[in-house]
Order: sequence, then structure tokens, then C-alpha cells
Amino acid sequence: MNLKILTIKVVLIFGILTTFFTCNGQNTSKNLDTPEKVIELGETVSKLDQKILLIFQDSNNNIWFGGNDKGAYKYDGENLVLYTDKDGLIESNIWGIQEDRFGNIYFDTTEGVSKFDGQKFTTLEIVEDSSVENEWKLEPHDLWFRIGWNNNGPYRFDGKRLYHLKFPKNEIENEFISINPNASYNPYGVYYIYKDSKGNMWFGTSNLGVYQYDGKEIRWMYEKHLTETPEGGSFGIRSIIEDNDGYIWICNPKYKYKILLDNTKSNDLKSINYQQELGVKSKELESLYSMSMTIDNDGNLWMATYDNGVWRSNGTELIHYPIKDGETDVLLFSIYKDNQDGLWLGTHNAGVYKYNGESFEKFEL
Repeated sequence: MNLKILTIKVVLIFGILTTFFTCNGQNTSKNLDTPEKVIELGETVSKLDQKILLIFQDSNNNIWFGGNDKGAYKYDGENLVLYTDKDGLIESNIWGIQEDRFGNIYFDTTEGVSKFDGQKFTTLEIVEDSSVENEWKLEPHDLWFRIGWNNNGPYRFDGKRLYHLKFPKNEIENEFISINPNASYNPYGVYYIYKDSKGNMWFGTSNLGVYQYDGKEIRWMYEKHLTETPEGGSFGIRSIIEDNDGYIWICNPKYKYKILLDNTKSNDLKSINYQQELGVKSKELESLYSMSMTIDNDGNLWMATYDNGVWRSNGTELIHYPIKDGETDVLLFSIYKDNQDGLWLGTHNAGVYKYNGESFEKFEL
């Protein structure tokens, strides 16, 4: 009798457990089959704004456009989608676009940095603390940002947070202040950021020359002709590029710079050890300042000027490409080389231009 009761109890328990796991398994299967709700961001539009300063191509070959107060455009070859602050961008005026090793896209603005993972935008946390402003570091996968153009020093992103770093004071600062005691802008403001083939970071400032950081030391260089034009205006360091022979070009192609080894030690800010050599020979060079530069796969140096078109140096001659929109001179901001060695121009007043092998023509969808 006791044995029968025990058997019945075991059967009942087994049945209850079987029912539980069966139901649980059905629920799990149902959850797996239920797709997650994806929020569609952005608005599909038919054309670009006339002011497109920046072009960037990501690892999936999407083309991104920015540099106005409208937001960031993404073009996948068929559709053009506009993302704005309504979609989560910290602001709609984009001043820089880059990608990390995981495929996330980052947008540099005057208000901060937005990260786009393909589904949503998030704002990066900024560490503004005097205790870390001199803790310069350089890791292979760091990203660097300006966040506007009026900050003393760049922002380094280590994958989690943005750290605001400060440039060491240089000897030109006091001279600048004495000449411009009421300047409304920061002479250390970062105009340009560039990473060379050795992983060194270069920073062009508005009025106080160039800083270089190799992960160990910060060095500095200043040549008046790189910052101030022959007409007396202040141009700032807006473009830096390394050519295939390892020379550094800065703004004006009259000279190129060979960076030399320097094993000296000092507690003060050291100057970059370099050798200045003649760059491109041309009568137009005295007033030729590049807003942006790139090197194509054949080693040609391409330079975009503000109001004097594009210039290409093949090592022996300088070729000029005037850029016109009808009878109007196109005002250039950037030149960009894509993943296929194609060349694009970002402009202030005429949308986007692309090189067709002979000239630059307006890009139309």
C-alpha cells in the first residue's frame, strides 16, 4: 500500500515538472520568435543642403555628410537619410565624423560628441577635471575630438569617457596676449587633428602653431608663415598631412618637414626636431593656404583652398582645378579621399563635388 502511494506521488511530481518545463519552453520559444521593436530614426530626403563641409565613408561604404545646422546625412547608394537632434544627436551642427573599430559612428559638435551604433544615438560623458587635464595618454584605439574650436586642448576618448586634455603653455602665448589683449577666441583652439603613420597625434591651433604627441612627450613647433598669411591675416593650422615618403606638410605647400629623432630630455615644452625642405615650386605659393589636404593612392598631394579651387602636386608640377557653380566661385572647406580612392569636396555654398578623373563635378543623387 505504501509502495503504491509512493509511486503515485512520483508520477504526479514528474507530471507537474514536465508540464512546467514544457510551458516554460513554449514561452521561451515564443519570446525568441518575437522580434524586438526597432525604432526607425531619421528622415528620408531627396537632396543635400548647399552647405556641406564634411564627407566621411564608413567601413560599410555608407557616405556621411555634415557641417551645417541641418544634421548628419547618410547615403547608402540609394537612400539619403537625415539625422537631427530630434533623433538623439546632441546638436545638428556637425564638425567632425569618424568611426571606431566596432563600426560605431561618432559626430563631433560644439556641444559634445554623439555616438551612433546603427540604432540609437548616445552622448559621450566628458571628464572636465583639472586632475586629468595633464594626464596625456595614447592607446591604439583612442579617438580624438575637438568639440568646437575654442578649447585649450583636445578631447581623448578611451572607449568609455572623454577626457579633456590641456596643451602646455608655449613661448608665443605672452606675445599673442600682448598684441591681442582682448581677443574673443582662444589662441590654443584646436583647428585640426591628424594621426600620422607612426601613430603620433598632431594638433593644429588657431594661433599658436602645432603640437605633436607621441605617447610619451608633447612637442611643439611654430613658424609664423604657417599661421599668418602674407596679407597679414590669421589663417591658423587648418591642415596637416603626411606623404608617402614620410614628410609632413602643413597648410602651405612651399615647404615640407622631415621629422628628426630627438633624445634630449627637458622638463620644459620641447620643440619638434625637424628639417625644413622645399616643397612645391610655384609662384602662387605665397598666398596658397590649404583648408584641407589629402594624398591619393598615386602619391599626389591634393589641396583645397577656400576661394581658389583645388590644387594638385605630382612632385614636379602644380595643377589647378577651379571650382565653379555656374558663374559663382565655390567656397571650399574640405577634400576627402574615400575607400575607393575617390575624391570629394565639402563646400560652404554649393553642396558636394566629386572628382571624375579630369575635373570636379557637382554630386547629384
